[in-house]
Amino acid sequence: MSDILSSLAYLNGKPTATGKIKAQPEHFQVNEILGYEFAGSGEHLMIRIRKTGENTSFVANELAKACGVKSKDVSWAGLKDRHAVTEQWLSIHLPKGDAPDFSEFLKQYPSIEILETTRHNKKLRPGELSGNHFSVTLSEVSDVADVLKRLESIAETGVPNYFGSQRFGNQGNNLEEARRWGKENVRTRNQNKRSMLLSAARSWIFNNILSERIEQNLFTQVVEGDVLQAGSEQAQVDTDNLEAMNQAVSASEMNITAAMAGDNALPTKARALELEQPHLDAEPDLMALICGNRMRHDRRAISLKAQDLSWSSEGDCVTLKFSLDAGCFATAIVRELIEEIEVERVY
Repeated sequence: MSDILSSLAYLNGKPTATGKIKAQPEHFQVNEILGYEFAGSGEHLMIRIRKTGENTSFVANELAKACGVKSKDVSWAGLKDRHAVTEQWLSIHLPKGDAPDFSEFLKQYPSIEILETTRHNKKLRPGELSGNHFSVTLSEVSDVADVLKRLESIAETGVPNYFGSQRFGNQGNNLEEARRWGKENVRTRNQNKRSMLLSAARSWIFNNILSERIEQNLFTQVVEGDVLQAGSEQAQVDTDNLEAMNQAVSASEMNITAAMAGDNALPTKARALELEQPHLDAEPDLMALICGNRMRHDRRAISLKAQDLSWSSEGDCVTLKFSLDAGCFATAIVRELIEEIEVERVY
């Protein structure tokens, strides 16, 4: 299995230890955190499920059949891994207030449990979640001591906030398709497909900008023209505030950001612009797709620090527990710990 991220720089050097992730579904557990309460009434039935070895889209489609509604009437806040044990909410548009009998559905799919139901006045929408809590077990680790040493460093400095390989599709197919669409000016009404390819295009450019910053030892060092971020607030680095901004980053008060490319000009200047612009220019087909769909430029923090990070080891297994904000990838942490051994799966 080729690794589409293999060319990207490591913050702590390429791991010397090998190991497996998701060798068993229970080795990768995800618990969705929406961050808000439901109304308790409304047209939408909210269902919290626990699924093992199933992807979110499949479960949603089968729930739609069980409820006698169209697939578009079932929605979610985030797609969850298939090869894992995951908990998340789904919403089903059932305005009459009927309570479906899910007994046959649950009998047909023992890999799915319904943990809780309630009602709400709005459907769930993609991205409408605060984050996720993870429990990840690395198995068959060849050098547990090295992994534990790296965890100490990660707890202190974080890891590169890379988009994971799943963002780019199987063997990077989404990225190649995005380049083709940009080159051939493909138009489509398929919103999901377009959104998926646009995400792959912007994520790839971001990853490469971040990788260059690491290679130039600028992961925690600001340069003139950088855009820093704290919550929804942004600030530009110039010669007058360079030292103060470096101190703010060191104190974790502000985050260095990199470009999520759009059809408007980059806001970075001077040295920071010199770091970012070549990576946009290097991908004319991806930029054609981005600009053709009028995507607006955005910023993303380059550093990822897991919340409530803890770990333990037993034999050749290391288990991590942590929370991440929405849009961040647990695999970005694992990448800094082990060189992953491919797990053979029976489909």
